[in-house]
Amino acid sequence: MAESYIFLAGASRGVGREIAKYLTAQQRKVKAMLRSSDSRNELEAMGIKVQVGDALDVINVEAALSNGESISTVISTIGGLPKDGERADFLGNKNLIDAAVKARVQKFILVSSIGSGNSVVALSPTALETLGPVLVEKEKAEKYLIESGLIYTIIRPGGLKSEPATGNGVLTEDYKISGMIHRADVAQLVGRCVVSDRTNNKVFSAVDRNQLFGNPTVDEFSLS
Repeated sequence: MAESYIFLAGASRGVGREIAKYLTAQQRKVKAMLRSSDSRNELEAMGIKVQVGDALDVINVEAALSNGESISTVISTIGGLPKDGERADFLGNKNLIDAAVKARVQKFILVSSIGSGNSVVALSPTALETLGPVLVEKEKAEKYLIESGLIYTIIRPGGLKSEPATGNGVLTEDYKISGMIHRADVAQLVGRCVVSDRTNNKVFSAVDRNQLFGNPTVDEFSLS
C-alpha cells in the first residue's frame, strides 16, 4: 500500500519551511500548498509535490486536498497579513479544516502561538498589545479545529528564532510557560507529533528548555 502524503500549508517560509526540510529529511512524502509559485522550484527540488492555491479560497483548498493522493495528516502554519480584511490565521485554517474533514484526513496539526487561548496569561501586557488581534484569530482557529471532530494536535510556539536547531525544544501542557524557541526545533516537534498518538487531541506550548522567561521549571511532555 502506497504511503500517504503529509499535506503542509505554509511551507514557503518560517516554521513551515523548516517543517518541510525536516519531513523530507525523514523521507516522508509531502505535498505543499503555496499561495504563490515563488518557492515552488526550491520545494520541488526537495522532493515535495507542490500545488499553488490560496488558503482563503475554499475551492483552491478543496482541490488541493482531494485530487487523487491519500493524505493522512494536514499541518498548517499559515497566518500573516490581512487580505481584504480577512486574516489567514482563522479563515484560511477554517477552510483547511473543513476540507480535511471532507477528505477524511486522519489528523490535523495546527501551529498556533503562545498567547492564544488560555496561554494568554503567559504573555506580557506589551506583547499582548502588539499581538492581540492576531491571537484572537488564532484562538478562533484552535476552537474550530477542536470542535471539528478531527484528531488534532495544537502547538503554540514561544518567541521564534531563525537559527539552527538546538535539540532543546520541548512540548508542555503548562499554558503558563513562555520563552523562546528556534523554528527548526518547532519543526522537529511537529514532525514527531505526526507519528505520536500520545499527542492526539492535546494542546501544547513549545519552548526551548534553556530559553524560558523567568527561569521556571518546565513539565516536559514525553513524545514516546
